[in-house]
Amino acid sequence: MNQTYGIAGVSAVVLATVLVGALGLRVSRTTSDFYVASRSVPPRLNACAVSGEYLSAASFLGVAGLVLAQGADMLWFPIGYTAGFLVLLVFVAAPLRRSGAYTLPDFAEARLESRAVRRIAGVLVVGIGWLYLLPQLRGAGLTLRLLTGAPGWFGGLVVAAVVTVAVAAGGMRSITFVQAFQYWLKLTALLVPAVFLLLAWRADRAPTPVWDERPVFQRATQVRLDHPLTLTLDEPVRVTAASGTVDGRPRDGGPLTLGPGTHRVGAGTTLRFPPGTPVPLPDDEGGRAAPSSWARPLSAGREQHGLYATYGLILATFLGTMGLPHVVVRFYTNPDGRAARRTTVVVLGLLGAFYLLIPLYGVLGRLYAPDLLLTGDTDAAVLVLPERLVGGTGGHLLGALVAGGACAAFLSTVSGLTLSVAGVLAQDVLPALGIRHFRLATLPAIAVPTAAGAVVSDLPVADAVGLAFAVSASSFCPLLVLGIWWRGLTPPGAVAGLLLGGGSALAAVTVTIAGGARSGWLHTLLAWPAVWSVPVGFAAMVLVSLATRTRIPANAAATMARLHLPETLTGRTAPAGSPPGGRP
Repeated sequence: MNQTYGIAGVSAVVLATVLVGALGLRVSRTTSDFYVASRSVPPRLNACAVSGEYLSAASFLGVAGLVLAQGADMLWFPIGYTAGFLVLLVFVAAPLRRSGAYTLPDFAEARLESRAVRRIAGVLVVGIGWLYLLPQLRGAGLTLRLLTGAPGWFGGLVVAAVVTVAVAAGGMRSITFVQAFQYWLKLTALLVPAVFLLLAWRADRAPTPVWDERPVFQRATQVRLDHPLTLTLDEPVRVTAASGTVDGRPRDGGPLTLGPGTHRVGAGTTLRFPPGTPVPLPDDEGGRAAPSSWARPLSAGREQHGLYATYGLILATFLGTMGLPHVVVRFYTNPDGRAARRTTVVVLGLLGAFYLLIPLYGVLGRLYAPDLLLTGDTDAAVLVLPERLVGGTGGHLLGALVAGGACAAFLSTVSGLTLSVAGVLAQDVLPALGIRHFRLATLPAIAVPTAAGAVVSDLPVADAVGLAFAVSASSFCPLLVLGIWWRGLTPPGAVAGLLLGGGSALAAVTVTIAGGARSGWLHTLLAWPAVWSVPVGFAAMVLVSLATRTRIPANAAATMARLHLPETLTGRTAPAGSPPGGRP
């Protein structure tokens, strides 16, 4: 990617974000402005903002990279990301808005009249937010590394600084306009290059991927390996080792035939592959290279237990959306429950339009950027394709547009997550509720995942987001569904469900990220915990609530009526400046 054009595209997006955030100082003065934009955002604008912050680096970069590497199974990610809003529309959207809350802990306290439930919900909101922020910051580091050659941690640090300024300056009101703009920028950044990529593909006689075999290099390709690599080959592969070491021997540009067996390639080695050469996949990709494993779901499986992992992904993405703090807070900004439903319907259409483009980039990446399988940078497929297919000034301009879209992807999501985590920290950790403390809370909200991102750097972007969804599905999905639709939920039941469901999922995710289990059933159970942790969360809440029926909150009936009856019948419209959950 041309650095000059790419830096210009990213700089333009960053500058627009900072300017709009700074302008928010002129319109965001009250606490309600900062937390929920005074509950006055119309459905269409809110839907664009929801889509803007929801379509993160995992959507813009990660899904295409997973499709490139692992094939049809990975289409469950965009399906699940979108279907999650359908579940949210049916069960949660309108009642959650009628609760009059600012945050998920606000809702928990208002519904169950328990400070203990509020504190546990606050811890989980912060944990999910930080877990979700990790892949966004990794995507930022990847993008800026490709543009400038800077180390990966630098991109995350730049994004953290920009987001801190934007969020602290204007809060929810100004971020709403930024994120709405960023949705259309991201859609344009995928749609316009896709047209030219398809034209270039047709001009190249429309090659198709080799569905049942390893990918092949369509053109002569040079690959530089920044890390040592072990390759296991089933057949000879001819390459030119321009520099570095292969099997412990220095190479300086001569031709080389890698025979069947295991070969060790040193860090800093540059290999050149002629057209038509099968891509030699690393050892940890071996399971993905089996016949038909890319084009046919569950044929070989990227996991050792592919069917289980697929159901884990489906449950996590379908049920986890309703508990994502940066998504839920958006529904508090609607004027009323009806507007919240209309917002969700529009979001479904906007997400569908975006995700139709993602598989195209994955397939074209399989054709024209298979070397990313060797380097491990499959998340970069969207960024490198314009230069690979179009080239010249046109390719550089399209690459700058894509880079700007990627920048918007992680800026919008990081902004929403930082705002939601800072809201919880400002209310439940810092000593008083107010704008000053909200601004102070943005610092730890973004600093912790930025520091953690420098340590955890090898987890694929979309996979990491899937882990956050699993924790959300196991904790807040049971709390919201039962809290909204079952009068019998008690504070002890909610505490048990949050601790057993959300706590166990969070522990499993932590072990997975730390690399505690790398194979076998234990790895699969920990990497995809939603299959067992979601039922555990629901069962714990129901059983403990039934055992503590005397602890049903005294105002449960009135609260349930408020959640389900239209505002015109209850006589409450949650005034623009009303405090969360009726608290002073």
